[in-house]
Amino acid sequence: MPFFKTPFNGYSVKFSPFYENRLAVATSQNFGILGNGRVHVLDLNPSGPITEICSFETADGVYDCTWSEDNDNLLVAAIADGSVKLYDLALPPTANPIRSLHEHTREVHSVDWNPVRRDSFLTSSWDDTVKLWTVDRPASVRTFKEHAYCVYSSIWNPRHADIFCSASGDCTVRVWDVREPVSTMILPAHEFEVLSCDWNKYDDCLIVTASVDKSIKVWDVRNFRVPISVLNGHSYAVRKVKFSPHRQSLIASCSYDMTVCLWDYQVEDALVGRYDQHTEFTVGVDMSVLVEGLLASTGWDEMVYVWQHGTDPRAP
Repeated sequence: MPFFKTPFNGYSVKFSPFYENRLAVATSQNFGILGNGRVHVLDLNPSGPITEICSFETADGVYDCTWSEDNDNLLVAAIADGSVKLYDLALPPTANPIRSLHEHTREVHSVDWNPVRRDSFLTSSWDDTVKLWTVDRPASVRTFKEHAYCVYSSIWNPRHADIFCSASGDCTVRVWDVREPVSTMILPAHEFEVLSCDWNKYDDCLIVTASVDKSIKVWDVRNFRVPISVLNGHSYAVRKVKFSPHRQSLIASCSYDMTVCLWDYQVEDALVGRYDQHTEFTVGVDMSVLVEGLLASTGWDEMVYVWQHGTDPRAP
């Protein structure tokens, strides 16, 4: 499969939930420390190079992006200046962003669209908070402030419209119900910062977490005293984890060790694939909802790779 080179350092990749050949990439200049950012919208061509449909410039780095689950042209980006920007691909670049929401007081690190209710999304920030937004309101609906340090990720439960989990540098993962005034569960997940979390797509009681401690853990929220699986194999901090949308026990991860790994946490030799195409920190990974086994990754080497599991990402 082909690859794509971005002008800035890659931070996040997301497959479209509507089009199997569409991908969004969040990038930041100067490794996200200072400078501009850019959101790329790419089209995959099975028989040719990846082509860029459009891109959106930002005055600060872009750390994450996500597609609307309701409108195939709507894209949301998490910006390092604390803002959240909404883009409409149906409109010309000069009409974008269609909205800029600025309530967070520090960098916005992640954004996740509600797959059940489809009208709302979450943002997580280095200001230690998570905010809930709906498309039709210019201000956030609610702020969740219990974490004692940066919130790196917050992810909706794929089965329940009101439940999400959040991963923080305070070493905990919290489970929230937006109908409740406080978090419903505090998971002391790791002894070091937790950088990423995700819900299992087939069992709504399972959460996967990834940490600076190089490990990945799978938890059952019905009994979270000990993880049901601990996956070791990365040699540096694990930056992102994702449960497969197609196979219950499959997990993808990426790390500062420059690799993307695939794991089956239910088998003894859990590591089922390791890909080392990147030459810098690998910080973004995603699995296509529409095409089984299709992966995408990006990193600080300014590269975006898209490949089928079991094939070489660098192969033409």
